[in-house]
Amino acid sequence: MAAEQRSAMERVVERSIALDGLLREREALLAVMDRVVALHGTARLIRDAIGADSGFVADLASPDQAVIRWLSGTRTHELQNLIVPIGQGIGGRVLALGKPVRVSDYVSSPTITHQFDAQVRGEGLGAMLAVPIVSKFDDSERTVAVAYAAMRKAADFGDDAVRTIESIADHAATALHIATVAESNRADAITTERQRMRSALHDSVGALLFSIGVQVRDLHESIRDNPALDHRLRRLESDVSAASSALRESLLALSESTPERALPVELAEHVRSFEARTGVPARLVQLAPVSPMDAERTALLISVVREGLLNVEKHARAFSVVVSLGPCDGGVQLVVADDGTSEPAAPGPSTGMGVRTLAERAARLGGRVSLVRDEDDGCTLRAWLPNVEPR
Repeated sequence: MAAEQRSAMERVVERSIALDGLLREREALLAVMDRVVALHGTARLIRDAIGADSGFVADLASPDQAVIRWLSGTRTHELQNLIVPIGQGIGGRVLALGKPVRVSDYVSSPTITHQFDAQVRGEGLGAMLAVPIVSKFDDSERTVAVAYAAMRKAADFGDDAVRTIESIADHAATALHIATVAESNRADAITTERQRMRSALHDSVGALLFSIGVQVRDLHESIRDNPALDHRLRRLESDVSAASSALRESLLALSESTPERALPVELAEHVRSFEARTGVPARLVQLAPVSPMDAERTALLISVVREGLLNVEKHARAFSVVVSLGPCDGGVQLVVADDGTSEPAAPGPSTGMGVRTLAERAARLGGRVSLVRDEDDGCTLRAWLPNVEPR
């Protein structure tokens, strides 16, 4: 009986190690697919890698200022969108020095300034480690973000922890570089470099996804009696599915497609950019496939999303935004909905110049655009265009 128990325990350990490896591959994969997903994944990976209570990442708004946007393991919103100028706190000191900084107890440390003690106390954090995410491309080195790890008690982060977070930061820097290159080249969809990137993604990332999927199916058969591992496996399956969707989007964005064929990809880019810029959670939901549209209609719908997200950023104190696209009443409907609390200029349809111009453009195409206040205080920008009649 004892031998059977030892054998069972060894199988559990072996499966756990296999899952850990798959999760690491998952994080590395997601890091090259999407900027926002990469930085969210970095925050999660920090916690998993060194057993920290919290992990978070600050993006640089300028060379002298960082903004904490992506968090994992936090209990409050004290740190969300916290602006950290150079020299202030532990993150600001990292910006000033360009190297890791660690403190055993944040609020009592004599090596940092204490402008953010209230937020740190509110979140209940003690020991903290911050590491620069350094871009080493283009024959130069510059800090592009800051990675943090924190504990909820006084403690010491050792050299191994620093090296581990530095390694994670290196991977994050690569992901950010890829995202930056993709964004800068978006207007040139058929260049040789984009085609090379598309081929490389298909051959390497596609093969990796297939490999992970096979291993997941194999593991499924052997962990039915272990709820803890089964939960982690289901999480992995979900992330692999998300990565597959991201891969399809990336391949479409890099292909020689016309703007109208890539409408969902364009909309997703604007939604992700808004979330990265503002820290407000935003997502695109495609309710169903839509009929092909010409370039003029496609451009109008993209303009509607831009206007809607800009209005939310400037005027709404929103906690989330949802952009939806789908067929409706013999046409295509696009909706930008937020849960903000700001008052519109007037009840009923908006008379803002941006929305008015969009409405006039839509009317010339037989459609309509309106901005209305919702009963729950949010606002909804809605655009509808009729399907193009086949000729």
